[in-house]
Amino acid sequence: MNPLSRGRYQVRLARTGAEVDAAQRLRHVAFRAARGRALQDGRDADAFDAVAQHMLVQDRATGDLVACYRVQLFDGATVGQSYAAQFYDLSRLAHFPGPMLELGRFCLDPAQHDPDILRLAWAAMTRMVDEMGVGLLFGCSSFSGADPVVHAAALGALIPRIAPDQWRPAPLAPERIALAELPLAAAGQGAPMPPLLRTYLSMGGWVSDHAVIDRDMDTLHVLTGVEIAAIPPARARALRLIAAG
Repeated sequence: MNPLSRGRYQVRLARTGAEVDAAQRLRHVAFRAARGRALQDGRDADAFDAVAQHMLVQDRATGDLVACYRVQLFDGATVGQSYAAQFYDLSRLAHFPGPMLELGRFCLDPAQHDPDILRLAWAAMTRMVDEMGVGLLFGCSSFSGADPVVHAAALGALIPRIAPDQWRPAPLAPERIALAELPLAAAGQGAPMPPLLRTYLSMGGWVSDHAVIDRDMDTLHVLTGVEIAAIPPARARALRLIAAG
C-alpha cells in the first residue's frame, strides 16, 4: 500500500526492523507501561510481529510515531493461525467466503488526542481492505482491566451484537465469561465502551458471545468481526473518501 497523507499526518507500512521496533515501543507505552506492567526492554513484542505487516501513523513534520497497528491476511484454511485463534475457536470462519484481515495491537500515543490520527488510520485500513478484496475484518477488542464486573454494563450492551451462528467464535480460552452471565452494573456506572470497539460497532460489527480474561495484559477482550459488505453505505463512502486522498 502506498503512503497516505492527511493534514499533518502520514500513514504507511513499516519498511525496516527499526520501524517495527518503534511500533513495539509505542505499544509498550500504550498497553503495558500505562497499566503498570512495564517490561525491562520497553517493548511489547510477540511471534506474530515477524509475520504481520505494521502500519505506522507519523507526524509529517517531526517523524514522530503517533499511532500504529498490525495486520495479517488469512483465508478459511489459515485463520486458525491468527493471533485471535489462541483465545477463540474460529473453526466456523473456515467457511467464510473470502479473505479475512486480522487487525491487532491498534494503539495511539497516550499524549496524542487529534481525531485526525484515527481518521487517517481507518482510511488506510479501508484502502488496504479494498486493495486485498477483504471480506471480513476481525480482531480482539480489549477493555482495560481484567475485572469483568468493572465492564459489566458495556459488555452487557454487546449482547444484541453477538455474532450470527454461522460465524460465531466458540469458547477456547480457559479463563472467560459469557456475556449473558455477567452481573449487570447499575445504569450509568462502570467503564465506558472502548473507542476501537465503538468504531467496529458503528460499522455494523459483531462480537463473540463471551469475553476472554487476559491476565498478562491486564485486559479482557471480545472477538470482533466486521463483514465488509454489511458496513452502512454512508460510513463506507466517508471512509473511502478519505482513503482516496
